[in-house]
Amino acid sequence: MPVEVHLFAAARAAVGESMVTAEAGTLESVLDTIAERYPDFAAVRPRCSFLLDEVACTDPSALVGDESRVDVLPPFAGG
Repeated sequence: MPVEVHLFAAARAAVGESMVTAEAGTLESVLDTIAERYPDFAAVRPRCSFLLDEVACTDPSALVGDESRVDVLPPFAGG
């Protein structure tokens, strides 16, 4: 089963979808796949935070297994 990548706010706008899939691997490889398919995502990616199965993840080498979920969260305005 592929990894689900859920995109929010500016990331969703850059990709044009709220959810895409990628092959399992590292967090970095999953995000690289999305950037290759959707070039506008590359501009948003450096500003984003990531959740791996609902837990904040800052390690690009973290393993993303089959059926995992990655949430891509750009900075949000407001408070």
